[in-house]
Amino acid sequence: MKRTHLPLNALRVFDAAARHLSFTKAADELAVTPAAVGQQIRALEDVLGVVLFKRMTRNLELTPEAERGLPALRAGFLQFEEAVRLMQEGQGSNTLTVAAPRDFTAKWLAARLAGYGADKPDLRFVLVSADGAVDFTQANLDLAVIFGAMPAEEELSGTRLTTEAMVVVAAPALAERLKSASDLAAAALVHHPGSDWAGWFAERQASHPQADAGLSVGDAGLAIDAAAAGYGVARVPMTLAASDMASGRVARVFDIEPADEAYWLVAPPPQWRQKKVRALVEFLTA
Repeated sequence: MKRTHLPLNALRVFDAAARHLSFTKAADELAVTPAAVGQQIRALEDVLGVVLFKRMTRNLELTPEAERGLPALRAGFLQFEEAVRLMQEGQGSNTLTVAAPRDFTAKWLAARLAGYGADKPDLRFVLVSADGAVDFTQANLDLAVIFGAMPAEEELSGTRLTTEAMVVVAAPALAERLKSASDLAAAALVHHPGSDWAGWFAERQASHPQADAGLSVGDAGLAIDAAAAGYGVARVPMTLAASDMASGRVARVFDIEPADEAYWLVAPPPQWRQKKVRALVEFLTA
């Protein structure tokens, strides 16, 4: 019989009835009625074309055909259990796999995961770099962090992780000399994919003599590090700059600007039902 035609549920019922030699006890194990067990056994006998049980007055006996097939069937169920265990191993309760942008991991997430895991010695984190779109079908992820608007995909749900703003930062000594947009003419600009210096200057009806020059880096985290090293000024999400501002590596220049975009925790709905995911989300959003 082809595997696509195997009556797996009926075989599971047969295994239980064979262990107990009782439809009633098998029904108790499977949380169904004895009549349902009897119906499944009769249907299985019809499919196989053999009788599996001798119905005695007070009990059941296995037929020779049933006794021949039972060891292989039970070995098969053990293989099923092992296959399920192996598939679930990477999603065990002690492993959390999170995809996030590299700069967000370095500037915000890593420190909080360290705090979360400080009293959980068996906990294991797997961090996946994801600076673009996240495909949960291609990676065994528990959660992902994205920046922007909440994704509209029906297969994802999420919760806002931060209320975002943009901030211009520079090394403290340089920041003290910058009081207006025109003062930036003497400072180098640090560019990254989300810096939008052109829009910033346009809103203030100002310009920079070398707006396209300066330093270009791959993400906002590198932009903050460049600013801290004294290269120039960087325009970055406040969430990423907060720890470096608090430590004095960089200082804020000008007012903080509210932003429409934010960092989101997202995952397919089934992931949110996992206890380990709910616990981590509660910690990160507290």
